[in-house]
Amino acid sequence: MKSYLQLMRPANLLTAAADVLAGAALAPLAGLASPFGTGQPVWLLVLSTIGLYGGGVVLNDVFDAELDAVERPERPIPGGRVSLGQASALGVGLLALGVALAFFYGQTSGWLALLVAGLAVFYDRFGKHQSLFGPVNMGLCRGVNLLLGVSAAGADAVGQLWWLGIVPVIYIAAITMISRDEVHGGKQRTLYFAGFLYLLVIACQLWMASRAQTLLITLGFVFLHLVLIGRPLLTAVQNPIGPNIGKAVKAGVLSLIVMDAAWVSVSGNWPLALGVLLLLPLSIPVAKYFAVT
Repeated sequence: MKSYLQLMRPANLLTAAADVLAGAALAPLAGLASPFGTGQPVWLLVLSTIGLYGGGVVLNDVFDAELDAVERPERPIPGGRVSLGQASALGVGLLALGVALAFFYGQTSGWLALLVAGLAVFYDRFGKHQSLFGPVNMGLCRGVNLLLGVSAAGADAVGQLWWLGIVPVIYIAAITMISRDEVHGGKQRTLYFAGFLYLLVIACQLWMASRAQTLLITLGFVFLHLVLIGRPLLTAVQNPIGPNIGKAVKAGVLSLIVMDAAWVSVSGNWPLALGVLLLLPLSIPVAKYFAVT
C-alpha cells in the first residue's frame, strides 16, 4: 500500500483539493450564490480532483519508468515494488474516477475534469519534454482545476471567471521551470525569472482583493505565502545546486495551499481561508514520508 501511495504523492493531493475549494469560494465574485451556502455537494469535486491529480502523477511515473531506473531507482516502479501494469491501471482508474465524480456533480464540471485529465496525460507523455510549452501545460492543469472549483456554482460562474485560470498557469510554470534542474542543479537566471512570476501572481491577488475590498484579510495570507516560497528560492539563487533547488520546488508545491487560502480570503470568506490554510500543517509531515516531486 505504501508504494501505491508513493506513486500518488499524497501531500500533493491536498494542494489539488485546496485548488477546488479556492475556486468554489471565488464563485460569488461572479455575482452568484456561494455553493457552500446553497448546500451543493462540493465534496464531490474535491474527491474528483484528488482522483485527477492522483491519476496524473501515477501515469507520470509510468512514462518515466526507464528514466527513473537511472536517476531515481528508489521510486516504486524501478524498485520493483509496483509493476508497470499495476501502475498504469491505477493511474487510468483514478483519472476515470475523477471524471465520473465531476460529471455526477454537473455537466460543466465533468467537461472541465475531462480537460484536466487530458492535459495531465499530455503533459506526462509529451509536454514535460518541451522547454516552453511544458511549464504552460502543467500550469493549465492547475488553472483548469481551479475552474473546476468555480464550476461548483455552475456554467455562468465559469463563463465570467474563466480568466482566473491564467494565474495558476503563471505560478505552476515557475515551479516547473525550477524543477527541471532539481537533479543536476541549475542556472540563476531561471530562478530569477521564476521569482518574477511568483511576484506577478501575488500582485494579481492583491489587486483583486483591493477591488473586492478584502485587502486587509488577504494581506496576511499573501505575506505568509511570500515568505514560504521566497526563503528557499533565495537560498537556491545563492547556491543553485540540486538539493537547494529541490527544496525550492517542494516549498513552491506545498505553498500552493497558502496561495489557495489567499484566493479564498479574496472572497472575504476568512473562516474557509483558515480552513484551507490548515491543510498546510497536514501536508508537511506527509511530505516527509512521500516525495512531492
